[in-house]
Amino acid sequence: MRAIQLQRPSADVSSSSPARDATSADSKGHEKEQRRRAHIQFATLCWTLYLAGWNDGTTGPLLPRIQRVYNINFAVVSLLFVFACIGFISGALSNLVLDGRYGFGKVTAQSFFRSLFQVVAYCFESAAPPFPLFVLGYAINGVGMALQDAQANGFVASLRDNPEMKMGILHAYISSTNRRVGAGAFSSPLVATQFAQQPHWSFHYLCSLGLALLNTILLIAVFGLKTQDECLTQIGVPPCEKGDSERSRFRQVFALRIVHLMAFFILVYVGVEVTVGGWIVTYVIDVRGGGPSSGYISSGFFGGLMVGRISLLWVNRKVGERRALFIYAFLAIGLELIVWLVPSLVGGAVAVSVIGILLGPMYPIAMNHAGRVLPRWLLTISIGWIAGCGQAGSALLPFMTGAIASKSGIKTLQPVLVSMMAFMTCIWALVPSSARRED
Repeated sequence: MRAIQLQRPSADVSSSSPARDATSADSKGHEKEQRRRAHIQFATLCWTLYLAGWNDGTTGPLLPRIQRVYNINFAVVSLLFVFACIGFISGALSNLVLDGRYGFGKVTAQSFFRSLFQVVAYCFESAAPPFPLFVLGYAINGVGMALQDAQANGFVASLRDNPEMKMGILHAYISSTNRRVGAGAFSSPLVATQFAQQPHWSFHYLCSLGLALLNTILLIAVFGLKTQDECLTQIGVPPCEKGDSERSRFRQVFALRIVHLMAFFILVYVGVEVTVGGWIVTYVIDVRGGGPSSGYISSGFFGGLMVGRISLLWVNRKVGERRALFIYAFLAIGLELIVWLVPSLVGGAVAVSVIGILLGPMYPIAMNHAGRVLPRWLLTISIGWIAGCGQAGSALLPFMTGAIASKSGIKTLQPVLVSMMAFMTCIWALVPSSARRED
């Protein structure tokens, strides 16, 4: 009897082993499927921000041609930045309402709601209409970009699997207003510079139209009409808990001091980024005597942003993201002084590219910081507001630069940029290094 009793556990273990093996195999298969879906979702968001970067990198090389075609001065052509800002802020404010009411997928992937804005905008711009309609296209485009920008950043910041690295990679695909700089803003000046020298210069926007249509198809195929929590659940990220406060989500976001400090930082940062990318070509042509191919300098700057957001990830980890941003800012100010004071076309072009490398990691660092210190259930709409303020900077500071240039010449670009960079660094020093985060 004792021998039989001793043998029973062995028999039970043997009989249950296939069941456990099957369960383990199912679990591994489920995890593999989650990882595959997560990669597809992330790749789709990278393409979405590639398009945003493409749009941002287009303006700089085309500015001299736009001025000639419409016979307008620096201040008037700067309205392109202003109307893009109006559209983006309108989209960011709309996101505060739409995100809470409809969720991630229903805002970001519905073609007739979001992508239609960009399709219409590129149709306007490709026809080279009268200047008022041309700038209206920039406003319409800004609405669509604002919706996808906030949702993409909020989605990646909510991830639990190495979100810092993914945020850096995400913004390596994007462009300048913050928002989005990198591969998109690097490649579009290469194309825009060629179109700027052709009779049908506005046909560049037909290329943009094709990219926008492809973006719509991908978003619908990957995200459908699911909410952000549903999409995160599909890849194994548990949904966040909603707050119990009686105040609206709007009031809760606007009551957070750190949100406003980060929004102000992003406003100035994006203003610096867009001012460099948008006006450097005009500066090089008018002040340094550059030729028609000067538009490639804009590609060098945005290419630097892309490289910096990936290649400096190890520096961010080594010295800490907050400290690294200070280092990058001081070095960028030094290089900007070289562009200003050393009258060398080649040296200035190289310095601008390196400035792009140093500025590149700053936006992802700020978004990562937001993901660490803000309540997760307020993260997407908070980032939407921060990004909207960034777009305000993308209009305010370039427009201010254009207004100053109309009176004093484009040579004032460099002292304006140095002042902006110094101010941006001071704001970052005021941003708290930590805050209580409630999930």
